[in-house]
Amino acid sequence: MKRSGRLVAITNFFLENPRVHKNLPSFAEKYNAAKASISEDLDIIDQMFRAEGLGYLKRLAGSAGGVMFIPEASTEKGIEFVDQLCQRLKDPNRILPGGYLYMSDILGEPNTVREIGRIFASNFSKLDIDVVVTVATKGIPLAYAVASFLNVPVVIVRRDPKVTEGSSVSINYVSGSSRKIQTMVLPKRSLKEGSNVCIIDDFMKAGGTINGIVSLLKEFNTNVKAIGVLAEADDEEEERVVNEYLSLVKISDVDIKENFISVQRGNFI
Repeated sequence: MKRSGRLVAITNFFLENPRVHKNLPSFAEKYNAAKASISEDLDIIDQMFRAEGLGYLKRLAGSAGGVMFIPEASTEKGIEFVDQLCQRLKDPNRILPGGYLYMSDILGEPNTVREIGRIFASNFSKLDIDVVVTVATKGIPLAYAVASFLNVPVVIVRRDPKVTEGSSVSINYVSGSSRKIQTMVLPKRSLKEGSNVCIIDDFMKAGGTINGIVSLLKEFNTNVKAIGVLAEADDEEEERVVNEYLSLVKISDVDIKENFISVQRGNFI
């Protein structure tokens, strides 16, 4: 195989298998090339990943040597993407009754959701995450996008138990915005004890739902290492019950009478 073809093949492997360790001899054997040539290939690929703001190759020490691809969004590209997202969310046609915003179209765009997942994964890549947890239903596509870059499974918390999921653990929690008592459940087989968890959700107002997930995860003796939300509502009338989190977008004002929405970057930078 020519070097050009080998570069394409190895690059494709890394993009399809993020955070998977691969040693140099396996590449050398598969493509019938010397380890020195493979090492040069990896240098070229690493340079291009960094230049394009896609991430980098992490070299691993050892007798056989090894490497893995760590996906990351560059700060510049992340800011540019979030600024474009803010402009889209400022459209007054998105205003819904109760001061909420219509975001289902954004959550249905694969490329947009993928980039959101890349930004979250970039911020959480050094936290040794074992699983991404979200609550049904709108947070699911975001959770899978983040999990695809971290190369970990997704666990979905539901409002009602499913007979196909076996015995479950359930808790009651108080919704931060409506102050109503609600229920959420999680199958006992979903999580291993001691797992490092990342919670992902699409929208947070007072944080009651996320706080409920945190309480539920305590029943599994897991470690909540990170919390990420696509959009947070900056409402002075609501007391925020979640303090440590990462947001991409902050919605500070939704004026139904004036047909105006104030949106800015979240705290992800």
